[in-house]
Amino acid sequence: MTIHRLGELENVIAQVAASYEAGRLIDSLSSAQLPNKRQVIESLGHLKAVMYLGYYATGTLDESKLRFAIASHLYPACEILVEQIRRAASYEGFRTATPREPEWPETVTLALFRKIPALRALLSKDVLAAFQGDPAANSVEEVIFSYPSIEAITTHRIAHELYREGVPMLPRIMAEHAHAVTGVDLHPGASIGESFFIDHGTGVVVGETCVIGNEVKIYQGVTLGALSLDRGVSDAGTKRHPTIEDNVTIYAGATILGGNTVIGRGSIIGGNAWLVESVPPSSRISYEPARPR
Repeated sequence: MTIHRLGELENVIAQVAASYEAGRLIDSLSSAQLPNKRQVIESLGHLKAVMYLGYYATGTLDESKLRFAIASHLYPACEILVEQIRRAASYEGFRTATPREPEWPETVTLALFRKIPALRALLSKDVLAAFQGDPAANSVEEVIFSYPSIEAITTHRIAHELYREGVPMLPRIMAEHAHAVTGVDLHPGASIGESFFIDHGTGVVVGETCVIGNEVKIYQGVTLGALSLDRGVSDAGTKRHPTIEDNVTIYAGATILGGNTVIGRGSIIGGNAWLVESVPPSSRISYEPARPR
């Protein structure tokens, strides 16, 4: 780069630096103490590798190497998570004047790690549900390696545990990373039962207070959302999203809204249906095109 161009670049740097003096929210330099997004995603990668160790290994792996392989992921994941949870908790404490105990990040991290065997059992059922629920699936291996629903639900199972422990920011960072990668938007607060399968996945939205039972299957473009409220009307602490009971299938493009809406066990919701009221068990709901009045 020529001296002239270097001078221009220095002028640009000075102008950008000056723009940080405007006092806007995006100008805060204290945010450097917030959790680091890349580090959070790196820890998530280590945890996903532990969930499917044989599928993430880069070399040969057998029982004699198993503990070492697990440790090679959990030690760095632990170090990263403790630091990032500490950052998130410190920032939350600064905002709310209710700081956490110093040992809380370690306590939460180890609590998550102790749940890994149970999470792996859940994920095994999710993988099997995907394989059995999709005639195009050639093998379980293919499902684990390539299905966006498995990427999304694996991240959700991890993020949900941190959400339940009250960890700020990290669960949402993980969830939105999975959303960006898969097109599936699962809020970490949503409660999702066993053997959950999202076929295709793109455009699926599941809200924070949604409760989903066991053996539920949904297709692309499904929204399990909240009814819109006027600005300034608070719904904090209330159930805003629907309940989907066991053995429900929801076809592409269906929209189900509202915290009081319950889709009864064994129901089938047709594509593009719009529901804001509960339906009893074993219902069959189909879309009816709008008619001009």
